[in-house]
Amino acid sequence: MLQMLKVFAFGYPWIAPPQCVAQHAQAMAEISFTPQLRRFTETPTLNCAAETLEQALAAAFAQNPRLRGYVLDDQGAIRANVAVFVDGRRTLDVQQVLQPDSRVAVLQALSGG
Repeated sequence: MLQMLKVFAFGYPWIAPPQCVAQHAQAMAEISFTPQLRRFTETPTLNCAAETLEQALAAAFAQNPRLRGYVLDDQGAIRANVAVFVDGRRTLDVQQVLQPDSRVAVLQALSGG
């Protein structure tokens, strides 16, 4: 039987995917989005038992499908104008392995001078 948790995100109830259900004995990777992306769409911060960056992003996209278009291109790769950091190191690899206590930060890359 799948564990599901009803939570409130952005003021609306939704059903969390099983990998995002809090388990007291298990550390979970945290994925967060910086305010620059919040200008365009709602950006959840969540803790997931994801094994890869792709799984963690999928959990965020399950909460807000519009977010996918801002983060990934049509080939499923991280967009050039988006920077993703896993445990303080930048990555372009959506298959990046996450540790149970990993911290993932997704932000819009800024350019200019």
